[in-house]
Amino acid sequence: MEKNPNTNIMLEKVVINIGIGQNEQLFDNAKTLLKRLTGHDAAPAKAKTRDPSLKIRKGQIIGAYVTLRKADAESMLAKAIDAVGKLKESNIKENTLSFGIREYIDFSGVKYDPKIGMFGMNVNAVFSRKGKRVQERKRKRSSMGKEHAVVKREEIIEYLKNKFNANISTE
Repeated sequence: MEKNPNTNIMLEKVVINIGIGQNEQLFDNAKTLLKRLTGHDAAPAKAKTRDPSLKIRKGQIIGAYVTLRKADAESMLAKAIDAVGKLKESNIKENTLSFGIREYIDFSGVKYDPKIGMFGMNVNAVFSRKGKRVQERKRKRSSMGKEHAVVKREEIIEYLKNKFNANISTE
């Protein structure tokens, strides 16, 4: 019996985030770096609440991020997995994979630029199955079954090993 193709998981999006803290001058450098790595313009990440201990006010720019979808997301996730080397199983939750890259020079083919400085980044990948749009669309919205909506950790691990040849450790 054939497996239903709608049960296969797919990479929905990849979000790459660089935090800069309260120093807004670093925002241009982070934007430039994300443009070089992804080929897409970065958006500002703004503080949602104020934090006096960190001297951050609401609405202040505290980072830059890029959201990638489809083929761009797959190629960037492949580069990021290659840069980090080994993923931990604890980085994988339901529907998501999140990990950090300490320095951007870990990407193959990327050299240090003294004008930009040294940045690390967070990489977040979201997985889903076909049919998710039914739950999110505006017209004729319907619910999805929990078994179909949730992508389990084991399925994501299998997907990463098959598609990206990822090395995943159990810590």
